[in-house]
Amino acid sequence: MSRIPTRRVLPRLLAAAAATATAVALLPATAAVAQPLAAAPAASQSPYVQTHVPTLVARATLSADHLEPGPASGALASPANGRTGPWAGQVIPGFSAAIDNGDGTFWAQPDNGFGAKGNSADFLLRNYLVRPAWQTAAGGTGEIQIERFVSYNDRNGVLDFPIVNDGTAERLLTGADFDIESVVKAKDGTFWVGEEFGPFLLHFDAEGTLLAKPYALEGAKSPANPYLQPGETPRVRSSRGFEAMAASANGRYLYPVVEGSYADDPDLRRREILEFDTRAGQYTGRTWSYQTDQEPNVIGDAFTVRNDVLILIERDDFEGEQAVTKRVYQVDLRRTDAEGYLEKTLVLDALRIANPDGIGAGDGYGTGEIYSLPVQSFETVVQLKDGSLLIGNDNNYPGNDARIPGTPDDTEFAIIDLDKTKIEPSTVSLIGHRGASGSRPEHTLASYETAIVQCADYIEPDVVSTKDGVLVARHENEISGTTDVASHAEFAARKATKVIDGVSITGWFTEDFTFAELRTLRAKERLPQTRPANTAFDGLYVIPTLDEVMDLARHSVSCDGRPVGVYPETKHPSYFDSIGLSLEEPLVAALRANGLDRANAPVIVQSFETANLRELDGLTDVTLAQLVSNSGRPYDFTLAGDTRTYRDLVTPAGLAEIAAYADGVGVEKSVLISRTADGRLGAPTSVIADAHAAGLSVHGWTFRAENQFLPADFRSSADPNAYGDLDGELKAYIAAGMDGVFSDHPGIAAVTIDTVTIDTVTIGTGTLEG
Repeated sequence: MSRIPTRRVLPRLLAAAAATATAVALLPATAAVAQPLAAAPAASQSPYVQTHVPTLVARATLSADHLEPGPASGALASPANGRTGPWAGQVIPGFSAAIDNGDGTFWAQPDNGFGAKGNSADFLLRNYLVRPAWQTAAGGTGEIQIERFVSYNDRNGVLDFPIVNDGTAERLLTGADFDIESVVKAKDGTFWVGEEFGPFLLHFDAEGTLLAKPYALEGAKSPANPYLQPGETPRVRSSRGFEAMAASANGRYLYPVVEGSYADDPDLRRREILEFDTRAGQYTGRTWSYQTDQEPNVIGDAFTVRNDVLILIERDDFEGEQAVTKRVYQVDLRRTDAEGYLEKTLVLDALRIANPDGIGAGDGYGTGEIYSLPVQSFETVVQLKDGSLLIGNDNNYPGNDARIPGTPDDTEFAIIDLDKTKIEPSTVSLIGHRGASGSRPEHTLASYETAIVQCADYIEPDVVSTKDGVLVARHENEISGTTDVASHAEFAARKATKVIDGVSITGWFTEDFTFAELRTLRAKERLPQTRPANTAFDGLYVIPTLDEVMDLARHSVSCDGRPVGVYPETKHPSYFDSIGLSLEEPLVAALRANGLDRANAPVIVQSFETANLRELDGLTDVTLAQLVSNSGRPYDFTLAGDTRTYRDLVTPAGLAEIAAYADGVGVEKSVLISRTADGRLGAPTSVIADAHAAGLSVHGWTFRAENQFLPADFRSSADPNAYGDLDGELKAYIAAGMDGVFSDHPGIAAVTIDTVTIDTVTIGTGTLEG
């Protein structure tokens, strides 16, 4: 594929602007005001970073409604998107696996058809030879052409259980017989296929004839396994068999991957990779454990890039703007972490791919300056000979409509260039406040992932504890405003009134729920009147653990090419201490488990209280930040009878005291630049200069785009929920010397930051920089 012309990637400024444009496009018309885009960022004193910036260089599609010759299919398929079966031929419901033939063609294999045994008996299992006519920067039709196919069959009568076409000579296999998901071509031209009903490994000759009985995974059957005995408990969850499979470089070994967790595994994030010896026709007994970013995620495909090194697709089941995880990770079978899981490294986030040539532009959601593959079933990855990646989708015809709601998704192949490029990092830190909470419900992996796509340097989880001591991300321990707990009748009796930091609060509290119970809840938008567009995501996302947030961050790369940082805030630490659920020790344990308990880790721990930061200063070497509000005092001061306020903490003496245990301050923005009597932005105070003099960096909070959160002179109208001039407000604060920005709208903030140059302030043993 080296003949495909490439152009270098988008700079961070354009990437951020494109991500912002996507976010703004999802808002109601009355809520958006165009944000100005400056011509180019000023020169920075920061060093360049060498990084991979995935860039779309070619794309081809096959119409969702394409039919191939054969009997009618889809008589029992679920109608969707204006399509109702049966269809007068064989549907191609996307491709779940592909093989590069090295001559411009690919073998591309669909799955079992329409998703289940019961509705796929008229779908014939095939492997299609396809030739994409790539659309590139130089042109091209962008169409996938079907050249021929092989039909999988059991004409030799190998199978010893009934199949749909038992009484025919060809014994063509259907989606009611097997759910084929992965394929590897052996050096002798035969095909090894991984499937889910067994799960089985199937061996076919070059023309698709089954050569041997299915190779079963001993001790692990799925509910659809034809050999499942009455009363036998399936260990493999339904439709969670061998979605992915790779082969060793020499072709002798296969590495099938169990798509989901085993039913009896206490760790619901574990996925098992097995080794199968094709010469011996049996499993070797070697296995590896892979940990997904979150429990519901599945493994979509796998490919061997060199001896012992695999790339795997990890994805969620969401599509379109709801999508969170559509990623390709690399693992080395020789490297595991302290917990025994394979170390994984991000290769590609399929929700953030540069598209400087506008390939596929106008084809729906995710086809602009930033290309994404936000389909539900991201299920194909192949490394091509030049090192680029081919990615593709199963479109679950006719059900998926990620690109254009109401229209079935086409089948897509995209080629992604992974060449290295130089990026100039920004010098002002950008913290996604509770993620990208202006675009998704706060403190969800969706919000954090969106913040990363919008070029945040850090993602910020607020940390509270469950009854059984699991740290989770919620803005408060009272969760009626951020979850659907009030609609769960089984938890009605948990409603309580408590005094938290001297304030009486009625609702439901995380410390009254086990983690397993909390996991049954779903997040919702905290500010539905202000951010009605976010309510479209209500009820979709689980409450993440701090460990999952740290995992997402350390397995992500910022637009600057650096590791994404995590910026946890301990909420109500004195209160949690008082009920025997201390936050500090499990927080440090989580840092250690994720390899982040070190001075140079991209971590900043923050708190509105002081005593727990002093404690953390003795427990960990990571960067610490003292939070400062515009009123009141740290609650540990109240408990200790200390009459000082937050205002006292930002005097030169107070800042000097903070510098003894912390590295920076996170300050409410009106403390940095005061407001005038009529609500306009006033003059900078001395706090930034005084903090710098004490050796502290200064991060300001919270910068939001809606008029109600802006100074009067930066508002666009009287509508409190319409967007005003966040760009202008931010420029004033950065010009005053602020080192970092907490923002609900990191995409807008990133564009502003990249138009401003400011010296990064180095503090203590680390920095508070992006």
